[in-house]
Amino acid sequence: MTLFRKLLILLFPILFIVLFSSNYLNDKTKKEKLLITQTVELLNMAHFSPQEINDDFSEKVYTLYMKSLDYNKNFFTREQETILKTYKYGIDDEIKNQSLNFFLVSFELINQQQQYIKSIYAELLAEPFDYKKNETFFLNTEEREFVANNDSLRDFWRKYLKYQVINDILSLEKKQEKALEDSDTVTIKTFEELEIKARENIRKRYENRFDRIEKITEDDRFSTYLNSITSSYDPHTNYFAPKNKEDFDIRISGKLEGIGATLSQKDGYIRVVNIVPGSPSWKQGDLQPDDLILKVAQEGELPVDISDMRLDEAVQLIRGPKGTKVTLTVKKVAGSTQEITITRDVVELEDQYVRSAVISSKDNQKKRIGYIFLPQFYVDMNDRKGRNCADDMKKEIDKLNTQNVSGIIVDLRDNGGGSLPGVVDIAGLFIEKGPVVQVMVGKSKQVLKDNDADIQYKGPLVILVNTFSASASEILAAAMQDYKRAVIVGTQSTYGKGTVQRFVDIDRAVPNKFNALKPLGSLKLTIQKFYRIDGGSTQLRGVTPDIILPDVYQHLDIGEKDLDYPLAWTEIDKLKYSSWADKENMKKLHRKSERRVEKDSAFILVNEASEWLADKKETNTIELEIDAYKLRQEHESKLSEKYSKAGKQLTDLYIDTTFNVVKTNDAGLDSVKQAKINNWHSSLKKDITLFETYRIMLDMIEQ
Repeated sequence: MTLFRKLLILLFPILFIVLFSSNYLNDKTKKEKLLITQTVELLNMAHFSPQEINDDFSEKVYTLYMKSLDYNKNFFTREQETILKTYKYGIDDEIKNQSLNFFLVSFELINQQQQYIKSIYAELLAEPFDYKKNETFFLNTEEREFVANNDSLRDFWRKYLKYQVINDILSLEKKQEKALEDSDTVTIKTFEELEIKARENIRKRYENRFDRIEKITEDDRFSTYLNSITSSYDPHTNYFAPKNKEDFDIRISGKLEGIGATLSQKDGYIRVVNIVPGSPSWKQGDLQPDDLILKVAQEGELPVDISDMRLDEAVQLIRGPKGTKVTLTVKKVAGSTQEITITRDVVELEDQYVRSAVISSKDNQKKRIGYIFLPQFYVDMNDRKGRNCADDMKKEIDKLNTQNVSGIIVDLRDNGGGSLPGVVDIAGLFIEKGPVVQVMVGKSKQVLKDNDADIQYKGPLVILVNTFSASASEILAAAMQDYKRAVIVGTQSTYGKGTVQRFVDIDRAVPNKFNALKPLGSLKLTIQKFYRIDGGSTQLRGVTPDIILPDVYQHLDIGEKDLDYPLAWTEIDKLKYSSWADKENMKKLHRKSERRVEKDSAFILVNEASEWLADKKETNTIELEIDAYKLRQEHESKLSEKYSKAGKQLTDLYIDTTFNVVKTNDAGLDSVKQAKINNWHSSLKKDITLFETYRIMLDMIEQ
């Protein structure tokens, strides 16, 4: 049978729906057509960088939508891809003509293919695999091509399921070995028994997974399609259906009982956006930003596969009462898989506020340095007189000034941003009057300035950043760097998010005659762009530190530049401003730090860990012969254990415990709060980056 005839057979039922049910579709899709039209109009009217609706735009939408539908290339074959590719450069015309053919065809095809896999996975798992067969599985989903047809897809799934079963067998073996160490009454199961258990575990996971997939509605798929349109403008412009608006930037924190992580959904996965400082995840230490959560297991229960699960459903599984444990199976940035058990707790909002400490070294306790940790630029949106980051920062500086510290380190690592006015006010604590940031809205420019001539702190200042310092954090670091007010220390660059988003209620933009179709949802769109006072944007490039220190993620692609279709880096006119009078000898500081780092065993381990992660990221294939696989996993496990300590070795940092004594009218509360502070102090002592930053500060003071 020719490929053309095969395509006709595949496409005929879909064409029938599209061509011969026009009345039904017109009634059913009025809302969808209105949404697409209104969304594109709003984007081209209010987005910072409007786009021409042409073939280039169409290609972007197609690429994003295909990723969203089948990122891992687990369902489609080249036969379906060939059908869908006919629309690759025609989506722009469909938008202009209010046609939904591409969406309807894709909806039918993905449902068709998912039903096919549902019909075969149990059969493939019914008998043991050939674990001695020398074959490989291709891991890299980005480089993986769609297989030719359903026969090839069946073989792909055979290998894919075999890969998962082998993983589960080895996991069961490890648990059995651990149980045997703890008790001599454990009944040892044979390989055959463990193998049967592993296949049953995987079968149940996919049974649950396909149950969830079948609950995905046409409305859900349409939201995905609409998001492919919005995200072609930039990665932070998104559509939110009415029921999903509350899921935006959902935090398992605040007064909730959970693990303390901000999650998002992308490409069918639940991704960790950041870790709430002081939370159970933060204290446990293994869960990191950009980890993908694959499975969730309640204490004593089998893991639940959350691939393709809705964000709100996944969050409900991860949340739970204080004191209970949840085990997350996560895919690390480098591609390895790890089980992380976290004990849930009430995540105190207090842990997200600014705090300070007085640090020195064990052999030089007279040189006292102030340390301020600012996890986010917070503000109470419901109360203008409520707590905010700038007022709290001022209080911490006042406290440190009473200690006569010789310098201050402001830590913005993992700070994802927040209040723009807060950034300006905090910058004003360290400089005289002057501009802090330029904000462009279309062709209009606004300069945000510090208008207060008072300087809260005039001494040596270091700003500590990393790859996950984003948005408002980058504004503060950039301003202090441009003024030559502070030495910026950290990883090669900050995140590179130099844009501002706002929510727009689509209902407000739609005439009353369409009230029957409401609610339509919300649009989060990029409306502004940040620029440094020297004219350059923080977009894409972020802020390059004056002194760069090794980091375990330094060889991995993390940041705005690695997202799909980010806005470009641009520059505008430089503002007039006066540099800080005390100019440090940066080259001398850099050389001294570089010499220490080169000889420091802790940083040597960090460099080794970063190279190991980079190598793992490049691993494309894995052996499916069980003995070879087991040897590889044992080797990787030893390296993983070794490198898990990278950056967390005990240093000679000394913390003045008398500075952070808690005193309230409640002795029990004192005890809890003091224990948290003590834990924080312990983590600071194991922070090799902070310790080297402290030594850089000493060099600044002495020169």
